[in-house]
Amino acid sequence: MKRRVIAGILVGLLAISTLAGCGSKDDSAASSTDTAKEDTAATDEGDDAAADDSADASGDVGSITMILALRDEFLSTLEAGAIAAADEMGINLTTQDAQSDTSKLLQFVETARNDGQKAIIVNPVDPETCPQIVEAAGDMKVVFVNRPPVDTEGVLNENVVYVGSDEMMSGKYQGDFLSEKFKAEGKDSIKYILLNGTIGNVSTTQRTASCLQAFEDNGIKAEEATAPLAADFDRATAQDMITPLLTTIEYDCIISNNDAMALGAIEALKDQGIDPASVPVVGIDATVDGRQAVKDGTLAMTVFQDANGQGYGALKAASNLITGTTLNDGTDYELDETGHIMWVPFEPVTPDNVADYD
Repeated sequence: MKRRVIAGILVGLLAISTLAGCGSKDDSAASSTDTAKEDTAATDEGDDAAADDSADASGDVGSITMILALRDEFLSTLEAGAIAAADEMGINLTTQDAQSDTSKLLQFVETARNDGQKAIIVNPVDPETCPQIVEAAGDMKVVFVNRPPVDTEGVLNENVVYVGSDEMMSGKYQGDFLSEKFKAEGKDSIKYILLNGTIGNVSTTQRTASCLQAFEDNGIKAEEATAPLAADFDRATAQDMITPLLTTIEYDCIISNNDAMALGAIEALKDQGIDPASVPVVGIDATVDGRQAVKDGTLAMTVFQDANGQGYGALKAASNLITGTTLNDGTDYELDETGHIMWVPFEPVTPDNVADYD
C-alpha cells in the first residue's frame, strides 16, 4: 500500500485547488511551468536546441503535462500519484482537467506540443479518439493512463504506451471469491443479477467476462437471474433499476462492475427489508464508501484498483520514454509481452484485509 498516505494528503490539497475552478492549470504546477517558459524564452532557438540535447544526456526530462478526462475522486487520486512521482524526480508537472470534452483535451495536447515538451500523459475522454490524440501529440511521447486505446495493437508502440490495470483480473477476483463462498455452502449452480457499467466500455466488457469465466473455471454453473442491468456505473441508477427485481425473482448474488452500483444495490435491498449480509454483493474499485461497506458487512468484497499507483507509474513511464530506459524502470510493475503496457495490479479486498487499505 505504498505512497497511500502521501497520496491522501495530496488528494486533499487537490480537492481544495479544484474548488478554485476545474479545467484550469493546477496553480503550483502552472507556476513552475510558467517560470521554466520564461527562463527558456531568454535564449535563442540555437541555445534551446543545445539545452535540450544536454537535458536528455543528463536525464533531465524537463516539463510534462498530464491531462485528465475529468477530475473525479478516482482520477484525483491518480493525479496525486503522478505529482508524488514528479516531486520525487524533480520534474515540472502540469495537470489539466478536460471536463469530459475531447476537443478541450486535444487543445491541451497541442499546447504541450507547442511548448516543446517531450512527453504527455493522457487519460482519454473517449478511448476511440486515441489515434487523434497521438496525431495531435506530434513528436511527443504519449502515455495513456487508466483508459487504454480500443485498438492497443494498432496504437501502441515504442513511443506510445499504456499504464493501467488488467481489467480481466478485476472480475476474476469477484468470481473466485463468490465461487469459494458457494462451494463452502455446497452449491455448484447459482443465479446472479449483474449490474453493468457503460455498455461498450472496455472495463465493463472485461470485468463482466472475467467474472463469468472465473465461475466456469471454478466449476460453478452461473446463470442470469435476469438480463444484465446497464446502470452506467451510477449508484442511483443501479438502485432504481434493481429495486423492482429484488422481491420478484430468484437470485443468489449481485455482481457489480463497480462499487457505486453495488452500493446502490445495497440501498435497494435495505429499502425492501432485505438484509444485505444475506445476499453477497460484490463490487470493484475499493472506494472509501465501498471499503466501509465491507467493514459493515453489507458489501461482501471489492477489488482495489490502485489509482495512486497508476499515476505514479504513468509519470515514471513518461520519464523513461524520454530518457530511453525500460518502460517500468524504477517501479515494481510488470510489462506485457509487447513491452508497451505497464500493469498496475488489482488486489482483492475482503473483510480479512480491508483495514490494510485505509
